[in-house]
Amino acid sequence: MITTAKGRLGRIVPAVAIIGAGALLLAGCSSGSTSSAGGKGSEKFDYLGADTNTEISTVLTLMSKDQCSAENAAQPLSVGTTPGTGVDQKMQLLAGQNALPAISTASGTPSLMTQFVEAKKIVNITEALGDDSSNILPAAQSIISKLYGGTDSYVLPTEFNIEGIWYNKKIFADNGITVPETWDALVAASEKLEAAGVQPITADGKDGWPITRLIGNYIFRDQGADALQAVKDGKAKLTDAAYVKAADAVASLGQGGAFGPSVGSIDYNGMENAFLTGGAAMMYNGSWTLSNFNDPAQNTIGLENIAYMPFPAVTGGKGSIDDTPANIGIPVMLGQNAYGTNTQAWVKCIAKNYGDLALANGGVVSGFKVNTVPTDLPELTQVVQAKVAATTTATLWFEALFSPKQTTVSQTNAALLATGALTGEAFMQMVQDAGQ
Repeated sequence: MITTAKGRLGRIVPAVAIIGAGALLLAGCSSGSTSSAGGKGSEKFDYLGADTNTEISTVLTLMSKDQCSAENAAQPLSVGTTPGTGVDQKMQLLAGQNALPAISTASGTPSLMTQFVEAKKIVNITEALGDDSSNILPAAQSIISKLYGGTDSYVLPTEFNIEGIWYNKKIFADNGITVPETWDALVAASEKLEAAGVQPITADGKDGWPITRLIGNYIFRDQGADALQAVKDGKAKLTDAAYVKAADAVASLGQGGAFGPSVGSIDYNGMENAFLTGGAAMMYNGSWTLSNFNDPAQNTIGLENIAYMPFPAVTGGKGSIDDTPANIGIPVMLGQNAYGTNTQAWVKCIAKNYGDLALANGGVVSGFKVNTVPTDLPELTQVVQAKVAATTTATLWFEALFSPKQTTVSQTNAALLATGALTGEAFMQMVQDAGQ
């Protein structure tokens, strides 16, 4: 699988670009149901994907030759690419021209996807699939609903990444540490490791998101799974005491030395390398990192020494440790103007077969049901697949419902929070103000 970490975490699009796109969309609204399949659709099943991801096109190509060969005969698959750094801008342009292809990479910006839905530029996939929509896992549908609102799906979840804390079993055992089930226990474990000369947690301070993920998850565990939706709806503010408490907790963890002496200079590769070479006991990351874990050239501590634990509970909190932080990676959407009966047949075939084929071909865990789990999957991949299949509700990440400007401010200043250069109150005030 070839996918950049940035691509999995969402793209940052300048707010001015989104405003411009909104004007185009409103000028070019189509009418009627967003899943009407009155005609055959476009001549080809055109897929336009980011050049930073080849997994989706690979699986679709395999399907076209086997499971979906009949659908491909009626509407041949055609694969194209666009630069990964400009996906949102490209989709905005095509949507404004009513020229979105039959299937394409979805926007990484939820607010832009909402514009596409409201302007009826993309297909209501729940309606298109009908009974076959049951092939989308409940956890994936939970994330889709939280991102775009409503109960219907407007994307196909070609990936499903759970997030949490990966830990080095040997380091834990050598230091007499049991898996922390509460935040207080995590803090205590970090202090014990620090005292023993072991860096507790490695984090990518340059990009910031592994630190802000901790803030968001603390909020969800403490205030409940809808706590950040309340902020978006104007029912709460990030500067409220309950939210500042989460930022203060992460700041305190960092001031205690949990992230090491120079977290602000560590990038994503540095974070991964520190964990996989035994330089740190823990790392917050998503299951997309399995490809790195399964690479012996990168992983020198061995698969047998890596385990996953959920983000710990906050004592007295309203949230549940069973709510799994997750994202749907790089989903795909269907262009309304290219949609027809042939495209609908393709989509039904994808929903029925994508999960099995993606897992068997590249070890990719998707948001679709899997009928047969390959017996030769690496153990950690099996663990993730089982966790995904058993999960019914999932939580978003800290910036998921933020504006692009808020996301930038949050992630840019995360390392300052983790080193104590910013207080939790100051950090939250900056992010809150960026949304005004």
